[in-house]
Amino acid sequence: MRLPLLAAEMEFGTVVRWLKREGEHVVAGEPVVEVEAEKANHELEAPASGTLAEIVAVDGDEIAVGALLAVIEPE
Repeated sequence: MRLPLLAAEMEFGTVVRWLKREGEHVVAGEPVVEVEAEKANHELEAPASGTLAEIVAVDGDEIAVGALLAVIEPE
């Protein structure tokens, strides 16, 4: 799961909080993390169903567009 481009001029985003924890099952389309970008908060959805195997970017981390947020192991 990577940080998508959420606004035309966006280069970075900040992880506000994770809505799911490592080891939890997630369903495609389900909100899993809240990210602040361009002075607005966005809930990012799981791109696939599976297990949230590893959270790479923790709360407070500023990461670049396209950077890895987490690893979801498919079902």
